[in-house]
Amino acid sequence: MAAMKPLGKDEIVKMKLSCELAAKTLQYASTFVKVGTTTNEIDQLVEDFTKSNGARSAPLNYHGFPKSICTSVNECICHGVPDNRALKEGDIINLDITCELDGFYGDTSATFFVGEVSAAAKAITEHAKRAMEKGIEVIKPFGTTGDIGFAINKYVTKQGYYAVREIGGHGIGQSFHGEPFVPSFGKKGRGDRLEPWTCITVEPMINENDLPIREMAIENSSIKYYETQDKSLTAQFEHTILITDTGYEVLTVY
Repeated sequence: MAAMKPLGKDEIVKMKLSCELAAKTLQYASTFVKVGTTTNEIDQLVEDFTKSNGARSAPLNYHGFPKSICTSVNECICHGVPDNRALKEGDIINLDITCELDGFYGDTSATFFVGEVSAAAKAITEHAKRAMEKGIEVIKPFGTTGDIGFAINKYVTKQGYYAVREIGGHGIGQSFHGEPFVPSFGKKGRGDRLEPWTCITVEPMINENDLPIREMAIENSSIKYYETQDKSLTAQFEHTILITDTGYEVLTVY
């Protein structure tokens, strides 16, 4: 993957519009997270909504991925493929939305509750969101990806959870995925430098234990989806971040 180039003023405007739409789409999709709704139904609603706003669902046909969003339920860590499974009381689901608008990509995700959920489900979801926030809070121009990973992992470990290491955030802008890789672990001062006026995603995925994760094939696609080995819960949140010359700006506020 190529490193992301700094954005000009007009490009930043376009990036912000794409990210605003991604956040708006995520909010829209979340209203359909209820008992009895299928993930296929949410996928189709998102596809229609995205098109009606003049944009494209970036995941659709990306390296053969067959759907417009990723729907990761309970033990699915990420890249869950929508299907005819109906959501049931107590499930948690991560909806991962990426819009491509006028040549720029906005990427965001959040984990939602289906009806009343267990205390364990609430806890891991709340801590996943806070882990993302901890990672974002340390972003600064010419800081490093290791700064972000260190902050995330320190928080996650303190809460008794485990940050997924194999998958993480990435550079984003005029391409869906680019350098740098943004891990959920690391050492301060290590890793790639954060260049002003580029964008990255911060998207920690946290598990209840440190068992190796399972990599699963998606038919006719080079994209894989991932599950916890023992079907235990996992949760994720994601924002697209613009690195500025003084700090950062969250572009996908939902």
